[in-house]
Amino acid sequence: MQNIRSFFVIVTAIALLAAAALLTASLTIAFMGTLAILSIGKMLSNKLKPVPVRAKSGHSEMRVWNDGRGTIIDM
Repeated sequence: MQNIRSFFVIVTAIALLAAAALLTASLTIAFMGTLAILSIGKMLSNKLKPVPVRAKSGHSEMRVWNDGRGTIIDM
């Protein structure tokens, strides 16, 4: 009788440890999946943002042109 009781206690302890390990593993996988989805979403949202473009003047410092009424020199 003592051996049967010890056997059931050991089997119960092993089952509880296995359940705890399975719960820990499943929570770890769920957490990693959530982090992966969030990081992919952040990466995609950064690509969708418009990139600011620097406006540069396409001419030199001094412009000279004639508007029909006289020569204009823009410095």
